[in-house]
Amino acid sequence: MTIERSKSVPRSYSRYGREAVALLGQLIRIHRIERRLSMEELATRAGVSRDMMRRIEQGDPRCGIGLVFEAATIVGVPLFESDRNGLTTLLVEQEDKLRLLPKAIHKARNEVKDDF
Repeated sequence: MTIERSKSVPRSYSRYGREAVALLGQLIRIHRIERRLSMEELATRAGVSRDMMRRIEQGDPRCGIGLVFEAATIVGVPLFESDRNGLTTLLVEQEDKLRLLPKAIHKARNEVKDDF
């Protein structure tokens, strides 16, 4: 079952989600300025347009997460772990945990069979 969204219906985001995206955008901008990179230079290194980089720094939640994480990585914003080895360890741990969990979640059927 998929939910299709009409192009005219705007996507709503939770306040927490909007604030988190805005914070990450601000951190990217601060780190970019501290590294003395222009927006154009960062956009080129990230492989995106200057307009996309502006949207990332402004905290636009419609930007692709991969693009935002790449920009954050380039300017040195720590995402999950401060060192790369710690991130790799955390990733392996989560992969192990996912292997133990069910592959899909099915809603329980609470059907009463009273046709005896």
